[in-house]
Amino acid sequence: MAHDERPADASIFVTRSFLPPQAEYQAWLDKVYASHVLTNLGPVHRELENNLRERFAVPHFRLMANGTLALQLAIRALGVTGKVITTPFSYVATTSAILWEGCEPVFVDIDPRTGCIDAALIEAAITPDTTAILATHVYGIPCDVEAIDTIAKKHGLKVIYDAAHAFDVNYKGRSILQWGDASTLSFHATKLFHTVEGGAVVLHDGEADKRLRLLRSFGHVYDEHFTLGMNAKMSELHAAMGMAVLPHMEHIIAERAALSQRYDRLLEGLGTERPHVAADTTYNYAYYPIFLRDSAEREGMLQALADQGIHARRYFFPSLDTLPYVSATACPRSRDLADRALCLPLYNGLTPADHERICAGVSAFLEQHRKRVPNNVVQP
Repeated sequence: MAHDERPADASIFVTRSFLPPQAEYQAWLDKVYASHVLTNLGPVHRELENNLRERFAVPHFRLMANGTLALQLAIRALGVTGKVITTPFSYVATTSAILWEGCEPVFVDIDPRTGCIDAALIEAAITPDTTAILATHVYGIPCDVEAIDTIAKKHGLKVIYDAAHAFDVNYKGRSILQWGDASTLSFHATKLFHTVEGGAVVLHDGEADKRLRLLRSFGHVYDEHFTLGMNAKMSELHAAMGMAVLPHMEHIIAERAALSQRYDRLLEGLGTERPHVAADTTYNYAYYPIFLRDSAEREGMLQALADQGIHARRYFFPSLDTLPYVSATACPRSRDLADRALCLPLYNGLTPADHERICAGVSAFLEQHRKRVPNNVVQP
């Protein structure tokens, strides 16, 4: 059996990490071996950091050990305290970072077309204790960055974007990372661009970036100590993977775009919803989410696909305003979307046969389910 072939009945997972040719990764490992530097901001780390800063045309770009630490240190570097307006439709790390930094998350409901925070609802949630907005570019779809910018400037708030899904996304000809006071990225193995484990913080203020560098490295430079810090540095081995993956990004995105467009064709007419991507956006096809009619339909499809060895994902689920360790006003739109969203498998190397198998499974379930449960029947 060839390396990329799998039995017809093999499981299909929601994602599969892109791996560059082994020889390309080995070439970067050889540089690490030659330097004998494994961590502490070594030469490969610095090269990756510089390349990504230039790629996104941002003034300050700092690699991190992971995307959660990136969020935490961005909050701290910007001096955010008190209440932080945020989104309930995101991965739990967005809320966790706010709580770990001793701040209070204040959830604002979402725009159900995109899954992103509804900028029109933000001002009503601002109080004298509010110091920042932390919003997520859901599935890599840009938030309403212009409206959020206007609100933040009016009320003197910091803006942090969780851009974990937004690698290489552009809006109006600019990297989405150029908006806000900070953006954070995740380079986890499941992400579009990855370093196995890793992340980054983009800042636009030199003083905040200086604080971030200290926070990332125990708060000291050599034997001179300046502030409380932690170890959030990326190793040379992880940076080497990033350098090996980076030259493939255009191909990675182009293949995922083709797969997504093929999904659009194969699933056309089935009555599933897709999130709205604003005009003037250059999208990265990080995920392929569909929105079903209700939670019963979503759960039924999830199980029907799993029975065929196809593993989709409820993403994001649950809505973060339902977490047992937060006190929050209910966000009905977020809860509704969390009950209906399902991400179908999407990764480089997904074969046409597997693609058709997934779409056939989706189509068969919807045909059977909607015969049993017509659209005008409300599920309990």
